[in-house]
Amino acid sequence: MEKFTKLTSRAVPLATENIDTDQIIPARFLKATDRLGFGDNLFRDWRFQKDGSVNTEFALNNSNYSGSVLVAGDNFGCGSSREHAAWALADYGFKVIVSSFFADIFKGNALNNGLLPVQVSEDYLKKLIAYLQKNPKSKIVVNLEEQTIQTEIGNASFEIDSYKKTCMINGYDDIDYLISKKDKIAAFEAQNI
Repeated sequence: MEKFTKLTSRAVPLATENIDTDQIIPARFLKATDRLGFGDNLFRDWRFQKDGSVNTEFALNNSNYSGSVLVAGDNFGCGSSREHAAWALADYGFKVIVSSFFADIFKGNALNNGLLPVQVSEDYLKKLIAYLQKNPKSKIVVNLEEQTIQTEIGNASFEIDSYKKTCMINGYDDIDYLISKKDKIAAFEAQNI
């Protein structure tokens, strides 16, 4: 995984609430086991019309919006436990998802795949989405070390599991983390022989 400490980026506002994993990556695209290429079908049924033409009304197709941050409505990532949803978001280029609530399994899958879920209050989220819709070129600063999000509408703090924070800051997956503790593990084993 890539190391993540601080990100400054524009953002894509997606005010829709209760976005489930089937909307993030429809089930018909789950045949691959490689993580690459899932971004092509991210929000497929919203990004494209039934005839395959681009849905110009959808936020990801709006040329005013860009960036590595997706600011989504409440209850993001609900539904099935498919890890492919996190793969699709990351493959598309998102590094941070901001919402007022995340489904637990989605949150875990996101963190395991280097995608940072930033949970803010409902009030802050509504203000942020409205602000971004009016000011699409504004930037957001997400500081993982300080656990803050900084915007023109003010700052907010967010919680993250300390283990997952350590992993993201160092670019570790679970195996990398264990390898980083190899000397301590060996010393502990030596004491108990």
